[in-house]
Amino acid sequence: MTFKEIVNYRRSVRHYDENITLDSEKVKSCIELATLAPNSSNMQLWEFYHITNPEILEKLSRACLDQTSAKTAQQMVVFVTRQDLYRSRAKKMLELETQNVLKNSPQQKHEKRIKRWRQYYGTVMPIFYSKFFGIFGFFRKLIAVLIGFFRPTMYQISESDMRVVVHKTCALSAQTFMLAMSEIGYDTCPMEGFDSRIVKKILKLPFRAEINMVVSCGIRKSDGIWGERMRIPFNDVYKRS
Repeated sequence: MTFKEIVNYRRSVRHYDENITLDSEKVKSCIELATLAPNSSNMQLWEFYHITNPEILEKLSRACLDQTSAKTAQQMVVFVTRQDLYRSRAKKMLELETQNVLKNSPQQKHEKRIKRWRQYYGTVMPIFYSKFFGIFGFFRKLIAVLIGFFRPTMYQISESDMRVVVHKTCALSAQTFMLAMSEIGYDTCPMEGFDSRIVKKILKLPFRAEINMVVSCGIRKSDGIWGERMRIPFNDVYKRS
């Protein structure tokens, strides 16, 4: 399919054919493609839980309020944010960018560019993603307001703002996954109706991990889609300047 065909094919499927099984390796390949989604500062503060075990699927279905798209799902993928891993991910990115500089930059610029990456991933990212009952975010916001008097700056850097950034990043990977599934003729449904505490318990997630989205997977039944797709008229949402 062309990209336009893929986007038009993708629908939120509410009822899957329970007699058709999915190839787990193909779903895994789609999850791998999801890791290529754009993400803030390439921090990749996400994890993907591919659920194929029938017993766990049944537990997740209950956690997802037993909606039909969960009860009839052949597999599920749970998209999880891991802001708590910011230090280890920043360290990995610093190692990567250091190697990029050594391989792709003139030798006379190595020291300056490596220093820049050390400042970014060694200082800036830990400052942005650190949390302490909102206090760190308050001071980040205060500093941003002061800087804003003299030049353009980022204001969305409170602790709640950074949480939004991490979830936006994870949602981009979920969308990439769903489009990849559509390309191979598999169907999905992103579900936000779930008990996050139960889902975290089922997956044995640490306290600071958060559920971004639960995506059910399968092959649509003829009645698996709720009618025609509706979108607000394009001219109502399209603004050009």
